[in-house]
Amino acid sequence: MKADPKVQRRLLDLQAIDTTLAQLAHRRRSLPERAELEALARELSALEDERVRAQVAVDDLDRDIARLEKDVDQVRARKSKDEARLASGSGPARELEALQHELVSLNRRQSDLEDAELELMEQRETAQGVLDGIEGRLADARERRAATEQRRDDALAEIAKEEEFKRTSRQPLAGDLPAELVTLYDKIREDTGLGAALLTGGRCGGCRLDLSGADLARIRKADPDDVVRCEECRRIMVRTNESGL
Repeated sequence: MKADPKVQRRLLDLQAIDTTLAQLAHRRRSLPERAELEALARELSALEDERVRAQVAVDDLDRDIARLEKDVDQVRARKSKDEARLASGSGPARELEALQHELVSLNRRQSDLEDAELELMEQRETAQGVLDGIEGRLADARERRAATEQRRDDALAEIAKEEEFKRTSRQPLAGDLPAELVTLYDKIREDTGLGAALLTGGRCGGCRLDLSGADLARIRKADPDDVVRCEECRRIMVRTNESGL
């Protein structure tokens, strides 16, 4: 394949744009915010599991407290009924004596229930504190996620803006070059990531290897408009006065 040396040198301008586009694509894939969001997702998932367990603990205590309150209310109702009967003084002495014994038992029962209820309420206060702490950490993690998402979106928007500028610059440049040359360049670039490189001081700018004496001799014999390629990496080598030929 042949192409004017000036046209070949313009391949380097095209390659510079494509290199920048590749760097922007890599930057998009490797944004630090992506890793941060993945870590935050794991943190939020773990915190949500903690929150569920803490909420279950609070709910269980609420249920136990409600049951004890119901039992206390039943004891109080029974006490009120017995006290009313005892205050009326009606009925056989044996029944009145039995009521007095029952009231003693009911008072003891009420005291035990109230002590148990108080203990559960203290446990609930502690459990609620744990739940509140977890919910606070959840809120903080969600705020950090929102801030990280905003940074990611801002970075992506900036990358997209730069890509659009580069693509807009690439179109007329590629359009002015011979189609056959651009096709070859694009195929090499797709295979290796780099389609054209500068030959400097007898070294290929693509694979960074020094050319052998035979390769240098071959290139020296080539016409200026011949499109030469590296025997090692197969990339197009653009010749200039600094090529060492």
